[in-house]
Amino acid sequence: MSDQACYVGIDIGGTTIKAGVVSADGTVLTNTIYPVCLDCGRDEGLIHLYAIIDRIIAESRSRERIAGIGLAAPGTMDIPAGVIFHPFNLPGWDNLPIVQLVSERFGLPAVLQNDANAAAMGEAWLGRARGVDSVMFWTLGTGIGGGIVLNGRVWEGAHSHAAECGHMIIQQEGGPRSEFGIHGSLELYAGARGLLRRCREALASGARSTLRDREAGGETITPIIIADEAKQGDELADRLIMETARYLAIGTVNIMHILNPAMVLFGGAMTFDQHGSELGRRFLAKVKEEVKARAFPIPAERTIIDYAVLGGDAGFIGAAACAMKAFS
Repeated sequence: MSDQACYVGIDIGGTTIKAGVVSADGTVLTNTIYPVCLDCGRDEGLIHLYAIIDRIIAESRSRERIAGIGLAAPGTMDIPAGVIFHPFNLPGWDNLPIVQLVSERFGLPAVLQNDANAAAMGEAWLGRARGVDSVMFWTLGTGIGGGIVLNGRVWEGAHSHAAECGHMIIQQEGGPRSEFGIHGSLELYAGARGLLRRCREALASGARSTLRDREAGGETITPIIIADEAKQGDELADRLIMETARYLAIGTVNIMHILNPAMVLFGGAMTFDQHGSELGRRFLAKVKEEVKARAFPIPAERTIIDYAVLGGDAGFIGAAACAMKAFS
């Protein structure tokens, strides 16, 4: 058996907890998915989390080689202090000193990271950005998240709030309104909710579309349905998705002009089957086209823009990588 150090990675998502053990050479020894205990409250939720960590360590058969635990979570947090302030999906976990609690429970050092940051780190360690020294990673879903890795390390910012790129404001006056006061932000245009809002507005204005037929048939329009209709040649559905690509290109150019990363990646649920579908390929091509039309010529030509490759595994792999960076 190898004597390499191993690291636990835990990605606490909206509905699931993805957990794995990864060795220092990047070998995933074991990984699995568990449901999140959404309504358990703090104490029961922590017991559930501890049980998952116990189980994943046992399955890896590497307990004596575990050198640290990486925890990825959503919401606001103090990363250096290891405290989650307001996790969106975990009632009762406000102001939770999760690093201290996990470290004391397992007798191992632990580190906390934002979930999108961890996913970026996963792609930088074992994914599409492997061997690349700087990467911006967009996570596309209900909202839009971001993670930035510079010189092999997550860029956390002074207050643990770096890379909240979905909240960059791309239109102030007349832009869509935000419940959080961040009006006209990128995610209000290009996140799933923004896509659905634009779809509703287009249908209300009388646009012809098979989406109207599906809605009349009792279906609730979702991004998946919009993508399905775009693949079938519906003009409105296709236009909505290509508009999403254009908005994301605007956000990407802003990042490129500030940080000039070597690579920009797109991942998450709203990537339209990526390279596996003609729609996904056209979506990425549209992003690249719009970026080249707006960015400075040299970064426009040299920045690699592509899809992420690790899928749902990026978060736990990145969390393990953060532990390795901190404790190796």
